[in-house]
Amino acid sequence: MTKGGMESVEVFTTEGKGRGLKAQKEFLPGDVIFAEPAYAAVVFDSLTHVICHTCFKRQERLHRCGQCKFAYYCDRTCQRAAWLNHKNECSAIKRQGKAPSENIRLAARILWKIEREGSGLSEGCLVSIDELQNHVDSFGEEEKKDLRTDVESFLEFWPPHCQQFGMQFISHIFGVISCNGFTLSDQRGLQAVGVGIFPNLCQANHDCWPNCTVVFNNGNHEAVRSMFHTQMRIELRALSKISPGNELTVSYVDFLNLSEERRKQLKKQYYFDCACEHCKKQVKDDLMLAVKEGESKPSADTVKEVIQFSKDTLEKINKARMEGLYHEVVKLCRDCLKKQEPVLGDTNIYLLRILSIASEVLSYLQMFEEAADYAKKMVDGYLKLYHPNNAQLGMAVMRAGVTHWHAGLIEAGHGLICKAYAILLITHGPSHPITKDLEAMRVQTEMELRLFLQNEFMYYKMREAALKNQKIQVMPEPSNENAPGLFHKKE
Repeated sequence: MTKGGMESVEVFTTEGKGRGLKAQKEFLPGDVIFAEPAYAAVVFDSLTHVICHTCFKRQERLHRCGQCKFAYYCDRTCQRAAWLNHKNECSAIKRQGKAPSENIRLAARILWKIEREGSGLSEGCLVSIDELQNHVDSFGEEEKKDLRTDVESFLEFWPPHCQQFGMQFISHIFGVISCNGFTLSDQRGLQAVGVGIFPNLCQANHDCWPNCTVVFNNGNHEAVRSMFHTQMRIELRALSKISPGNELTVSYVDFLNLSEERRKQLKKQYYFDCACEHCKKQVKDDLMLAVKEGESKPSADTVKEVIQFSKDTLEKINKARMEGLYHEVVKLCRDCLKKQEPVLGDTNIYLLRILSIASEVLSYLQMFEEAADYAKKMVDGYLKLYHPNNAQLGMAVMRAGVTHWHAGLIEAGHGLICKAYAILLITHGPSHPITKDLEAMRVQTEMELRLFLQNEFMYYKMREAALKNQKIQVMPEPSNENAPGLFHKKE
């Protein structure tokens, strides 16, 4: 397959689900099925000055556009690459005196591209912008009100000398953004930083247990010669063996919710009733609601009470995290775990949510041993619930590995880092920055483990000396956001 080519997939129509994508050849786990550049993309309003507007990497120092003083770029290479899409935006921002919201900017970029190229099939696209779903007819009153506001703001921003579009078509574009806007992340894949439209990706239908995953690749502009630069793109990667004729599916939501909750979320955000096998048969719901087995099995009332206590605690935790009160978060987690552990099973999602927060916050506070204990329990639960090649599972295992490493538990730390590396090789590929970071950690922990097995006393002496000389790497501050979802839904 040519890089970014669409020869290996075809669009087909399926009853009840509309269009979908089908494999034209066999794929193995980790294969890139296709790579697709954005039709149009913008940085979120809150991050416009810290993220490059071309490749969406987070950078320390960025060059600002001298004309509009709004757009920022890594360097001249990124600035030159952006000019075709930024040219009209630049003069419109200067004319208005300020930049509009991300939704307006994205709609404008789409319509400027249509003005340049027409709304038919673009090169490498399986469907045109005209054909993308907009679901405007399914909008509730609040969404219709937001749509009207967006259209009005757009008309104020849109220059009078540019091609004029009808209200219905402008509304269609905003509907497309609302339903199909894909979340763009920074180079570490940890923070959502923008939104883009990828027409081919939009054709992939949802399944709660999909055979594909999507990773955002920021591209590489660091090569000396521009012919070796790669542009920002998404990659659709196979998670399991896919035979020719099989439908290609991705998951729009995190699997770690009860089937009823996932279905509600999908209906609310994407206007369809999920009929995948995992939802129809409520696969793994029993594990996600598991209670402690044994002679003294807790009563239904006790379970109900503990789950309600967990929900209330999660609300309190969110409030404390927003205020940066991390010691308060730890106290809430410990109290909740005391109530949960005698009652809830090790795969219960309420227990796992508290374990995840506790391990993350304790790591940040450098209380690594306690954090490692919780991280191990969290990973054991996740491994029984998630698809073995799930990206979120890979990230959680990596975090647990780093926590064990920092706690001086070198054998367990190295084992978890190797397991995370095997998952991320499939979900992210070997050249993704996070996989490269993980490879460096794998080499480092392997070296330390060898020393530990040869001479345990010597290993601890060297570790002690190293910690005295250099401050141990501090974990990033816990984020109040969830990991970036697949599609960006305007709140």
